[in-house]
Amino acid sequence: MKTKTNKIYRNMKKVRAIFALALFLALPLINLADGPPPPPGGGGGPGGGGVPVGAPIDGGIGILLALGACYGGWKIYDTRKKQKTIAEPEE
Repeated sequence: MKTKTNKIYRNMKKVRAIFALALFLALPLINLADGPPPPPGGGGGPGGGGVPVGAPIDGGIGILLALGACYGGWKIYDTRKKQKTIAEPEE
């Protein structure tokens, strides 16, 4: 009985290995994608020009800098407040 179970286990192990190998080799073929479409031609109309390079990031950076300055100021205030309470003896 034990040899029959061993044989089945070995066969299942081979089947799993073959299936994993086939999946590993076939996955890149399934995921093939087309390239980007060509840019639109012409460009003589209103607003027509070159292709935009990217999104503007000015507003986001300004907000992040302001929030960072507020956070840094809060940390300085908190640190000084803690130092002040430690330096003053309680009565």
